Amino acid sequence: MKILGRKYLLLNILLIICLFLIGGCKPEHRFVKKTAFKDTNKIVIEFAGPVDETWAKNRSNYTACEKPDPDIRLKIIDVSLSADKKKATLVFADDLNKNQPHVVTATKISSEGKSLGTAILNVKKFYLGYLFSILIGAMIINNFVFTKYLGLCVFFGVSQKKSTAVGMGITFTLVIVASAMMSWFIYQFVLQPYRLDFLQIVVFIGLVSLSVQAVDTILRKVNPLLFKAFGVYLVLVIANCIIIAVPLILADNEYNAWESLMLSLGAGLGFLIALFLMSSVRERLELANVPPTYRGLPIAFVLAGLFALSFLGFSGMSIF
Repeated sequence: MKILGRKYLLLNILLIICLFLIGGCKPEHRFVKKTAFKDTNKIVIEFAGPVDETWAKNRSNYTACEKPDPDIRLKIIDVSLSADKKKATLVFADDLNKNQPHVVTATKISSEGKSLGTAILNVKKFYLGYLFSILIGAMIINNFVFTKYLGLCVFFGVSQKKSTAVGMGITFTLVIVASAMMSWFIYQFVLQPYRLDFLQIVVFIGLVSLSVQAVDTILRKVNPLLFKAFGVYLVLVIANCIIIAVPLILADNEYNAWESLMLSLGAGLGFLIALFLMSSVRERLELANVPPTYRGLPIAFVLAGLFALSFLGFSGMSIF
């Protein structure tokens, strides 16, 4: 009976996660089938049926911007329509930054003389590639420790031994994924609909504290040795800059569930990589002839600076 109960519990958890993920996929306008980048300065909008030519070729019916910079409008110099009148190609004056998602607004779509309303469309790169770029970006290219200098307290505190560093990295990843997904759900379905966005920091900190307390309780029972090795640093996860930065970033960029999962997973794995690299070198330094004035934290800060310089080489790297 206990085994069956656990199986049903696991199935229910998986079902809830699937519902969250499905809920995170925001639907586009019902008359728009697909949007995509084309060449270096074009965006193609594919409609479900033919649109009126006079409406489609009128540039004033379209506005476009990069999602992170909604106040900066991109200049459209031409609009062409396919022979079947189902594809409109917007031509821009400047090359598009395909690393950023774009928002295209098509005002009062007209088909067969009928107005079908305004469509607000998100244009992104190949979606799986986009998700992968979020993961790699948070994990390596924009590593939160070596490029943003966040989470340094825990980073220096638990990076003296590999075993402790790996354990903290895995624990941190689990906590940040759990807290970020809960934060995304609360933000999308509670804070935004009821215009309580100003409470997001307070709510996110509370969710992080709840996640850390859960991990604290589980570790105390499952692995007491690892729990003792973490010491006070497990509690410091609550005040870790990274673990509160991730929910704020996903809320600011309005990521859906998949994108939020990739960002939180990338941030956690990036922290794990940073801890592992740092602990590996610090273990070797215990056998090295380090000048007395540089022993301990001073040489650790020097190492962190060197790692930051090496990770700087990834800046500007583009995936897909």
